[in-house]
Amino acid sequence: MTENRSRARQATSLAERLAADAARLREQASRLEPGAERDALLNKAHRNKMAADINACLTSPVRRLPV
Repeated sequence: MTENRSRARQATSLAERLAADAARLREQASRLEPGAERDALLNKAHRNKMAADINACLTSPVRRLPV
């Protein structure tokens, strides 16, 4: 038998969620002193920004590679 998955509709788009998370991570990193934990937060924020850029590239009507 198959079970139906519970599907929840997101209130915001993926790009908005990634941008908000990146901003939150940058804000957290700004409160830390330079070190490994701060670098990890900044790297995660950068990955979120790149994911938003890739998503925008893939979902745009005219597909262009990011420059």
